[in-house]
Amino acid sequence: MTADAPPPSPPYYQRHIFFCLNQRDNGQAACAEHAANQAFAHCKAQVKALGLAGVGQVRVNKAGCLDRCAGGPVAVVYPEGTWYTYVDEHDIDDIVQQHLRDGQVVTRLLLAPDVGR
Repeated sequence: MTADAPPPSPPYYQRHIFFCLNQRDNGQAACAEHAANQAFAHCKAQVKALGLAGVGQVRVNKAGCLDRCAGGPVAVVYPEGTWYTYVDEHDIDDIVQQHLRDGQVVTRLLLAPDVGR
């Protein structure tokens, strides 16, 4: 006799966005050279201002090297696994409003799938 499995619990966060903040001292490309720390801070502030932060919603995280340096700066949204590159705060605003809030991928900011280190 098989017991019924309990229903899956909702995810602790609906979405995570991870920003690569890696800095290299050897002259190789790194996201920190492209104002990644400022983009992270701006994203965190926008998520909070829109009331998207917290359990069951969105978490903004720092990350070390995500190994996509050639496309930097980069961020990735989970659970979708959507990789973005960005230039300025307007790009971050689009990611927050369109993807993190509305669940729509910002196609103009997608990182090409073949971009690596």
